[in-house]
Amino acid sequence: MQVAGKVVVVTGGGNGIGKALCEEFHRAAAAKVIVADLDSHAARAVAGTIDGAAFKCDVAQEKDIFHVIDETERQFGPIALFCSNAGVGGGFDPRSVNAGGTSDEPWQRSWAIHVMAHVYAARHLVPRYKTRGGGYFLNTVSAAGLLSQVGSPAYSATKHAAVGFAENLAISHQADNIRVSILCPQGVDTNMLRSIPKGPQSGDGDLAPEQVAKDALAGIEQETFLILPHPQVLGYMRKKTENYDRWIGGMAKIQARMRETYGR
Repeated sequence: MQVAGKVVVVTGGGNGIGKALCEEFHRAAAAKVIVADLDSHAARAVAGTIDGAAFKCDVAQEKDIFHVIDETERQFGPIALFCSNAGVGGGFDPRSVNAGGTSDEPWQRSWAIHVMAHVYAARHLVPRYKTRGGGYFLNTVSAAGLLSQVGSPAYSATKHAAVGFAENLAISHQADNIRVSILCPQGVDTNMLRSIPKGPQSGDGDLAPEQVAKDALAGIEQETFLILPHPQVLGYMRKKTENYDRWIGGMAKIQARMRETYGR
């Protein structure tokens, strides 16, 4: 798919990867880039630099996502590409005292933002895409959805679920000319990464959000399902499936080193 001349929505567009995506799509001559973010000031700031439009949006709320979709199409025309990008890094404990945690809150918040936000976007856009002969979803997931995130069971579990939903979305609607890509980087130099203790996600280097956005655009143009800004992740995936027990053992060693670093 070519972005030029198309209406694009990016959730979590006020900073980090989302901001970089908005700027990259603008450079690619999108007709209008919609910046949706819980931080309305950040959304307006980004939109102001790219002649875009801003909406305040809590992606955990279905009504907010519906509002963004409905108002975008009313004001600017049919959405061709919806980037479900917003994410949170909460529930991170480098010591992993108890994988079950002590509270439902980080699990519920992660589930709402990392899974249900994608579901809500599909729920309200798939019928529209079908009517007009196709459309595109870009779901920002994480390499954690393919591998794991040591120290954050909630992040890992919900990112795995996000991959599963995206796979099913692509399978269910390929015949409707609805395309899906998942963006799965490791460490990216964003506020979210800086807010958690340094861990294995940065072992191969932290990419600039701008580089991740360029890779995302290239993947969309090629209609690639799995977009890997860190290409070595593919090798890690192969090692994981070749010998799951060995992979678990290796990850447990990483966990042990983190416990030593941050104290038991």
